[in-house]
Amino acid sequence: MTETEIQKERQTERPSETESAKSETSANERAKERASEGESLLQRWLRPGTRARRRIVALGIYLVCVVTFAIVAGKPRIAEHTPFNHYALVANAWLHGRQDLPGGAPHYAQGNDFAEFEGKTYISFPPFPAVLMVPFVAIAGSPEEFRDGQFIIWLAGIGPALLFLILEKLRDQGRSEWGETFNATLALIFAFGTVYFFTAVQGTVWFAAHVVGVGLAAAYMLVAIDAQRPWLAGLLCACGWATRPTLLLTSIFFALEALRVSCEDKGGLPTEGTFLERARETLRRLDVGAFLRKCIPFAVPILGAFAILSWMNSTRFHTMSPFAGHEFLGIRWRPRIDKWGLFGYHYFAKNLGIMLTSLPWFPPAGARGHGAPFQINLHGLALWFTTPLYFWLFRPKKATWLYGALAITAGACALMNALYQNSGWLQFGYRFSNDYAILLFIMLALGGRKPGLGFQVAAIWGIGWNLFGAMTFDRGGPASQYYFAEGTQSVIYQPD
Repeated sequence: MTETEIQKERQTERPSETESAKSETSANERAKERASEGESLLQRWLRPGTRARRRIVALGIYLVCVVTFAIVAGKPRIAEHTPFNHYALVANAWLHGRQDLPGGAPHYAQGNDFAEFEGKTYISFPPFPAVLMVPFVAIAGSPEEFRDGQFIIWLAGIGPALLFLILEKLRDQGRSEWGETFNATLALIFAFGTVYFFTAVQGTVWFAAHVVGVGLAAAYMLVAIDAQRPWLAGLLCACGWATRPTLLLTSIFFALEALRVSCEDKGGLPTEGTFLERARETLRRLDVGAFLRKCIPFAVPILGAFAILSWMNSTRFHTMSPFAGHEFLGIRWRPRIDKWGLFGYHYFAKNLGIMLTSLPWFPPAGARGHGAPFQINLHGLALWFTTPLYFWLFRPKKATWLYGALAITAGACALMNALYQNSGWLQFGYRFSNDYAILLFIMLALGGRKPGLGFQVAAIWGIGWNLFGAMTFDRGGPASQYYFAEGTQSVIYQPD
């Protein structure tokens, strides 16, 4: 027998290293299966690190949020329709095959935020929340029989639950060092320690849009990280834009992620050199084909949403602009819109002041007639006052590409809101921050700073103040004494 034949014979007698490794893996899997045979179904679901466990924890967060929001909202918001049920009115109009409101604006809505054009009454708010309400309004039989406030509370737990899943996904990828407990806690802090709390218990048109928008933004981020699912991310971004126009700018995040993953085959993004040198090197490494394969499917649903809104506005307001409508609102500050437009630098200083400097004020010493120890301007409290955890964003332990992409996207959304003709009035806190709060909380997890005593105190402060806002804002009766309302919107700080 030759030496070659002897070697072949030995190989057939002795398994290869690969086969040995496979055999060992199979043995380990069988051992795990035997170990799990004694576990109940619930124990298998709750096993750490499993997808089932994460879904159960996310469901728990959802239920905690919904129950808490329902309790704080109270019976009137649960058992009756809200006075500003604009999305239900839109759904009802569609069910009657029209875009204007049959019979005009209902008396209970007090003529608040309706668009009048050529003798017809329209609702100019972006319509996606109304899409969700259509089947329920149809079942109820009328907008007045549909409990829109309760419907929004059922939706309000979705955003925090999805935020937890996002944080867990980042932990799996090694981008976040925090465990399940911290991620669940951070999701609950988002629900109860930000202005999302008072937003979630209102149910009326302005706040309903924020609740739907937060859920869509969270779902979008879950699939936009790594530009993972382009078409679905684009669809969610389109629905977000058709709910809160600011959310269109979250597309910046997807573009930056698509850029990053499209450079991976050629060494990834450059990390050395000046900004211009890195930009040129990024373009050199970019796989254009891969980039387009991400961006084109992402853009298709957004363009489709543009087409639908353009058609709607052409039939309502005789314009193809998908952004038209609000300029026809019958509101007392309509002249400023006619003069300065819906967006512009003219509004920037005022909005920035409210977002960053508006604080509770105290009655002067010796003053009589003040039933409350302090008052809050209905322009709302400063963002950092209601959620001081945002201070931790400015000093991350580590700043990665993902952290930077989130910061750029959130900054773009914040800038758009700061240029808008409205500060968010009437509000407890700066409600427009709901548009990008999900991004900010992801950044808090990615920053890597240890949540020490200061972090805990800031979280408790935020929960305390936002609980107060959720329980007192727009409640009437004794609670109204805590709020200062001035109809012209010109008083921002405490008068002398």
